[in-house]
Amino acid sequence: MTRRIAFAFAALLLVLAGWQIFQRATHSPTPSPSRTRGAVAVEVTPVTTGDIREIGVFSGTLLPESQFTVAPKIAGKLEKILVNIGDRVERGQLIALIDDAEFVQQVDQAKAERDVAIANVEENRSALNLAKREFERAEALRAKKIVSVAELDAAEAQFNAALAKQKVADAQVAQKEAALKAAMVRMDYTRIRALWHGGPDFRIVGERFVDDGAMLAANTPVATIIQIDPLTAVIHVIEKDYPRIRTGQKATIETDAYPGRAFAGTIARIAPLLKEAARQARVELTVPNGEEILKPGMFIRVGIEFSRGEGATLVPVDALTKRDSREGVFLLNEETGTAGFVPVTVGIVNGERAEIIEPALAGLVVTVGQHLLEDGTPVVVPENPDASSPQQAPPVENPKGS
Repeated sequence: MTRRIAFAFAALLLVLAGWQIFQRATHSPTPSPSRTRGAVAVEVTPVTTGDIREIGVFSGTLLPESQFTVAPKIAGKLEKILVNIGDRVERGQLIALIDDAEFVQQVDQAKAERDVAIANVEENRSALNLAKREFERAEALRAKKIVSVAELDAAEAQFNAALAKQKVADAQVAQKEAALKAAMVRMDYTRIRALWHGGPDFRIVGERFVDDGAMLAANTPVATIIQIDPLTAVIHVIEKDYPRIRTGQKATIETDAYPGRAFAGTIARIAPLLKEAARQARVELTVPNGEEILKPGMFIRVGIEFSRGEGATLVPVDALTKRDSREGVFLLNEETGTAGFVPVTVGIVNGERAEIIEPALAGLVVTVGQHLLEDGTPVVVPENPDASSPQQAPPVENPKGS
């Protein structure tokens, strides 16, 4: 019994001790963050001023300014092709020959038939002159009552018949002349030329499809002639960027073939519709290519300037943060050693810097550690040679991929 009483007394003491500890814990004041947490180590960067551009970057391809395929108008055996890929050709230059033996024979036959028709004309002209003199003589004799009316009518009929034969002979000459011209045109078709209207007088052979000795049907492609100065750059823009594109806008062209080099271009044509499947519109740019180093089919990246900020207030993109759904930056107060949150209106944003439209900023902004900060939090700034007074920043661009 004595042992049970001792255990009960010990248990009561433990309960009382626990209650006292609980009372102290619940009634002791909660330390404030400023007293429990020290200053936050951060990195800062000066606010700068400079120019910034918002540039849309679009992928595309280069196409010839113009392109056409040379093909024969007649069937035949290709006797000789006179050009190869990469050759420069001038307007009207002969580029291929088709075996013309059959067509030469047709021309010779047409000439012979024409000569026969001319001879018939000469023969009929003599008969016509004779019939005309006979008719005129019959008229004179009839006036003197020497020949009868029947004889006069017979002379007139003979004259009219000779006149009709002369007209038929003349028509046959014209017909044979036309046949000769047609035969000569067909023979000329055996000489395949590169013909085009407008543009420069010289172009380049882009492709060659046949070799000597090939049997060609009419309209069989022989070679492709292209114009590569200037070139046409084709890109496609999405609906969001479409209103920001306009003809005459300048652009820069880059290609992996010439890294680090930019080529100039100008927007020439904008499609008046967006393709329903992709919700994109075709845009064509004119790209001068006097050196002819750019080639059709090259993959390109086209940069188009949408907007520009000159003398803008710039901060690193890393300085932007959000507090209570408001975008802003933490500005260092060097006198108090604290960082204050400043809501800002952001303009152009590029890969590294952002334009601050308002308010006016100056000083140092926190770029590392701001996720630990609240307005007025004490901060510690390590030695940073770049964290000095505001300075002029070099121009920056905003490559906006699309």
